[in-house]
Amino acid sequence: MPLPFDDPYGAFCTDTDAFLEGAAGGPLSGLTLAAKDLYDVVGHVTGGGNPDWKRTHEAATGTSWSVAALVAAGATMVGKTHTDELSRGIFGENAHFGTPENPAAPGHVPGGSSSGSAAAVAGGLVDIALGTDTGGSVRVPASFCGLVGMRTTHGRIPFTNAIDQAPSFDTVGWFARDADTFARAGKVLLDTEIGDHATPRLIVASDLFAYADAAVRDALAGPLERVRAATRDHTHEIVAAEGIETWFGHQATLQGREAWETFGDWIDRTDPRFGFEVAENFLIGRNWSDAARAEAAAARPRYRARIEDLLGDDGVIALPTTPFPAPPRGETRSAQKARRFRVIAMTCISGLAGTPQINLPLAVVDGRPLGLSLIGPRGDDELLIDLARKVMG
Repeated sequence: MPLPFDDPYGAFCTDTDAFLEGAAGGPLSGLTLAAKDLYDVVGHVTGGGNPDWKRTHEAATGTSWSVAALVAAGATMVGKTHTDELSRGIFGENAHFGTPENPAAPGHVPGGSSSGSAAAVAGGLVDIALGTDTGGSVRVPASFCGLVGMRTTHGRIPFTNAIDQAPSFDTVGWFARDADTFARAGKVLLDTEIGDHATPRLIVASDLFAYADAAVRDALAGPLERVRAATRDHTHEIVAAEGIETWFGHQATLQGREAWETFGDWIDRTDPRFGFEVAENFLIGRNWSDAARAEAAAARPRYRARIEDLLGDDGVIALPTTPFPAPPRGETRSAQKARRFRVIAMTCISGLAGTPQINLPLAVVDGRPLGLSLIGPRGDDELLIDLARKVMG
């Protein structure tokens, strides 16, 4: 079945006709849904953003839990959306299928790897869209495209019938243009009520604000005041005393080795075609030593304990989602590599700690959207969604 609308942003895959009619009378009836092409739909091959992956795999025998839950609640899935190859990118540029347009910042990247899902929602083509977040793949495009987007608590939503990358980091996430629609989808995906929470404490991550561009800090001053007005006991803390680059290095080691373990046998058998950045990421992951992995694995519990100590059971940490707004399309590999390091350093905290993190689209820098993030306690994703509704009005 062809798309029921034009796709001027190149957000949707054109090599699949996955379509699921929403159940009548459900709480999401009337809403349209897209799903990143990492999520299975029974009877369709999940492409994963790479033609050789699609060529060497059979049609899915089941539908992902998240897709099935949203469709059962009434949302109609109209198609699959583009992703960076096997979710190994962060800017949304795919060497095989191109780069979706960023509707909120024309001429700039949409962010990845959930690039197509973010572009589809930002461009008004669908109401909600599923992405995945391993190292920032929902939070970064949400910031770049001006959307509400969330990385959920690791393990909170089943990551079944989907293409894994790094299982100890992989999470389900989704996008919407407004907090109320976002909460409607969250109620289904989290199988919970999104009710009023007690007013949380606010911890401002002073080291992470310092890590962002000066223009970002200036643009987020007003949004941060809005969050302060909805919270209590405001404090400023250094989150990563060892330096955020150290945290990032350990995250990159663990995620890279896991990704190689997920895909390495297939890569060796198939010799697939990859874009430069994706190939580089896999090679780096393959080459991390056992000693480096052991060091990173030993550090992770310390990082998790630090975040848990800051949050308690009623705190939220505020930080810039990304250290800069969406970069221009077509930057050189060298320029992108420096940016990639900085943006994933900003997003590694929740990945290492397993905590939920939500992007609030509250700022603009040079005409481009920019998000303020809130990190909450593990398992209390509802706190962040409720706070987003209060802050965004």
